[in-house]
Amino acid sequence: MSTKMCGQETRVIPRLLQMRFHWLKSEKEAMRLEQAGITRSVLDAAIAAFTLEIIAKHGEPAARLCNKDPLTIKMGTYVIDLFPNAKFIFMVRDGRATAHSIISRKVTITGFDLTSYRQCLKKWNSAVEAMNNQCRELGPNKCLRVPYEQLVLHPREWMEKVLQFLDIPWNDSVLHHEDFINNGIELSKVERSSDQVIKPVNLEALTKWVDHIPEEVVRDMADIAPMLSVLGYDPYANPPNYGKPDEKVAEKTKEIQENKVVWDKKVKEMFSLGWDGADNGGDTALDKEPSDSPNNTT
Repeated sequence: MSTKMCGQETRVIPRLLQMRFHWLKSEKEAMRLEQAGITRSVLDAAIAAFTLEIIAKHGEPAARLCNKDPLTIKMGTYVIDLFPNAKFIFMVRDGRATAHSIISRKVTITGFDLTSYRQCLKKWNSAVEAMNNQCRELGPNKCLRVPYEQLVLHPREWMEKVLQFLDIPWNDSVLHHEDFINNGIELSKVERSSDQVIKPVNLEALTKWVDHIPEEVVRDMADIAPMLSVLGYDPYANPPNYGKPDEKVAEKTKEIQENKVVWDKKVKEMFSLGWDGADNGGDTALDKEPSDSPNNTT
């Protein structure tokens, strides 16, 4: 049995949590459920059992279980009610990079217009605001906010923080995830980010968005996505200065760039199913109105 297991995104867990929120938000529906004997305690027990079964059974058995559906944290305080020992790693990324990734990779998410950077950034802002509020409400003992860029630039420093937060002893293997792909780490052939995960930590993705966002959107960036400033990003920096990378990260990046043909071939071999024919359907939960307190359903 392995010590930790995350597996691929389940997609169903955030949907179920969102459904529960809307069931109870409607007074009429909540009353109907109550009359049918489906009290909140019954519903919560069923949701907890379903969630645990999905997390535990969609991968190899492990002593510690984890779920990496990004939208789960939108219902973070409720999840902690169900699983009091749970903790959240809230990975934040420059919204401009996120919007560019969604648009350039054609990641279909319900409510996102893949022809509009302005609209995608507004949607990102709304979703991340809700997530950030949940993380803040959970507190530092239950939710650790990790800036993606800093994790890439300084992987050892930030992985030490993550493992300490999770009460997990240090292990150098966390700095060499690429060595465990298909040897303990299984990747989804239809998750758009998998082609990046097979590579060592590198700087390639940090500034790919620069010079791709329309000028009028860049000009209005602070108003379009105020969460950029809240999360510590300069909305007017193009390109941004995220900091200087650790020496080993810079070396790995250079190595990947010099062997681009080899890495491209590896990606094609590993993901032979291709994404074009895969159902990369939207995730409806991202398009809902954010709720600062999803447990408050009145």
